Amino acid sequence: MLLTAMRALPLLRIGRLFDEAEAGQLFHRLLAETPWNDGYYLAAGRRFALPRLQAWHADPGIDYRYADNLHNSHTWTPTLQALRERVQHLSGLRFNAVLLNLYRDGRDTVGWHADDEPDLGPAPAIASLSLGATRSFSVRPRPRGEAVHVPLPAGTLLVMDPPFQQTWEHAVLADPLVISPRLNLTFRQVGAAT
Repeated sequence: MLLTAMRALPLLRIGRLFDEAEAGQLFHRLLAETPWNDGYYLAAGRRFALPRLQAWHADPGIDYRYADNLHNSHTWTPTLQALRERVQHLSGLRFNAVLLNLYRDGRDTVGWHADDEPDLGPAPAIASLSLGATRSFSVRPRPRGEAVHVPLPAGTLLVMDPPFQQTWEHAVLADPLVISPRLNLTFRQVGAAT
């Protein structure tokens, strides 16, 4: 499999990592193996519902904080370790952590943002694997340009190369037509490269 740069979005590379059957098996295995959070987060001393479930797996000592929320870190499972090795091989990048997001249906979302937290360094590269229902990955130039929507079917690997996080925002917007869950794994390098 080759990752191909997108003509309209040259900082994105995309390709099919798994066929439909393999992607389905992996989706169900990860759904069962993952220690999902409780779906809530704290901000300014208040508790809010997160519009998706999450889990964080990383090398020992690698923590991740965004919006003043520290993720509970779990060790790599054999499934996630094998995925990391495959994604690293295909992307040519190194990763020491993965954030899993479970969008239970089209009501679950992540709003417009850039993964530009200091923990990720000045020019992060992120590889994103989609499993389950097809959802659109929406991107727009910063600040607040016109959005482009890229459908990501199960088994798709998308790589956001530098300086994507500095020049673009991305989101998974609500889609009431989606009634099935989607699992997204974002592989990251947190802190100094190893």
